[in-house]
Amino acid sequence: MNCLMFKKSNCKNCYKCIRHCPVKAIRFYNNQAYIVNKECILCGKCVIACPQDAKQISGEIDKVTRYLRGYKNVIACLDPAFTANYETGIEAMREALLKLGFYGVEDIGVGAELVKNEYERILSENDRNIVISSQCHSINLMIQKYYPDMIKYLADVISPMQAVCVDIKRRHPECKVVYIGPCISKKDEAQRFDRNVDAVLTFAELSEWLDREKITVDKKLDAKDRGRAGIIATSHGILDMMDKGNHDYSYIAIDGVDNCLAALEDIAAGSVHKCFIEMSACTGGCVGGPVMENERHSPLKNYKMVRDYAGTEVCKVEKLPEELIRKSFEPVNIKLQIPEEEEIRKILIHMGKRESSDELNCGSCGYNTCRDKAIAIYNGKADVSTCLPYLKEKAESFTDSIINNTPNGIVVLDEELMVQQINRSALKLMNITYATDVIGDSVDRIIDSSIFENVIDSGEDIQEERIYLTQYRKHVDMSIVHDREYHLLICIMRDVTEEENVRKQKEDFSRNTIEIADKVVDRQMRIVQEIASLLGETAAETKIALTKLKESIEDE
Repeated sequence: MNCLMFKKSNCKNCYKCIRHCPVKAIRFYNNQAYIVNKECILCGKCVIACPQDAKQISGEIDKVTRYLRGYKNVIACLDPAFTANYETGIEAMREALLKLGFYGVEDIGVGAELVKNEYERILSENDRNIVISSQCHSINLMIQKYYPDMIKYLADVISPMQAVCVDIKRRHPECKVVYIGPCISKKDEAQRFDRNVDAVLTFAELSEWLDREKITVDKKLDAKDRGRAGIIATSHGILDMMDKGNHDYSYIAIDGVDNCLAALEDIAAGSVHKCFIEMSACTGGCVGGPVMENERHSPLKNYKMVRDYAGTEVCKVEKLPEELIRKSFEPVNIKLQIPEEEEIRKILIHMGKRESSDELNCGSCGYNTCRDKAIAIYNGKADVSTCLPYLKEKAESFTDSIINNTPNGIVVLDEELMVQQINRSALKLMNITYATDVIGDSVDRIIDSSIFENVIDSGEDIQEERIYLTQYRKHVDMSIVHDREYHLLICIMRDVTEEENVRKQKEDFSRNTIEIADKVVDRQMRIVQEIASLLGETAAETKIALTKLKESIEDE
């Protein structure tokens, strides 16, 4: 079972998870992030960093409720960080957990003492150059996957979680043990060594369960000395419990994955000798765990709360048999392929990194260097689209190409009507030599500002309104869009001067044609009238002549 995964619908392609992942165990495909489980060390940094709550931790509430129905003895084992998470003591937690149906509730004290004793035994043998504590499963995974040559330095001892569960099962052979804490990696640890821990709940899961059952955890810190083992939830906790009598060793506590990685690099370089190193993946120790719920508290405040609640009493423990307390670690092959230099160069060129000066190493993609990113692309974990400078340059180039090659004039103003951008067509349209001559100046220098003011005041954009630019003797179809989100005015001008001239020529031709036609008609009417008049006179004269001829004939 995968302990950590992404909720695809929530992933917004922001790359914040890969920027925070110390081992880059995240793959991007189709603009979605996926956890590469074989490479993940379950430190939970991506869970904390994700702004969209896209990370999903495998839940085991149903599994535990089945245990409660099927087994008489189900015992809860609490990580000492509960004090900071719930702002309460063990008795209040016991009351709440018993209401859920648990048979008993114990803290980690016994397990911490057992592990501490084993560390002291290892150092007493004085035959190891470096010993790294093994209580943090994320650190163990990091060494097994990324520094397999240093497995020899890991203390071959089970974690306090496993140790306390082994002790509980020794006392209650038929029981089921449920570990509750602020850690994701404990779920994976329980699966790998399932003979000891039957289930792991995070504090978030427990809180969800308590809310569902309407059970409230009282905020009360009982005064009883709970023993010093509670400090194991804090950085330097194991060291403060240990008898550091072997002066051949230096005792060092390192917390935070990045600091631990740096320490491992130092060890790999051979610059560290005779050290016992307590390593914790979380800042401040487990009190800075990825599933600590109390957002009001910083790791520092959580650290203080746990330390203040812990006592000084030493927990009496019975030594476990060697086969139960010892643990071996094996390398985990994650098979990362390192490409040849020529292949890296090809990928870099595809990313727009043709020269070494193009390799900005900005880290916006989540990788420390452009070369690291190229290797990730080679291994199928990333693609070119996650390079923000490349995308920005590509988008700007594409936009500039469109803007500067369109025949339409484009002028961009801010809401103070200052020119922010002007393209080549607009420069040509308004007889401006250089864009720098007007950028940053008021638009009044080139166009009457009243039309832009009307757009801002009315809230209505203008679409293809024909305007005559008197100073340029140009007719344009002007569109003005007010981008209120970015507080910009975008003016697009299409030069229609030639079109307008042709239209006027047609109008003049039509008007002249009409005038000529009117004149022709008038002249024709006059001619008709003249002809009619002449025909009338002729007809009268003919009538008189014929009448006279008729009368003369009749007289004869």
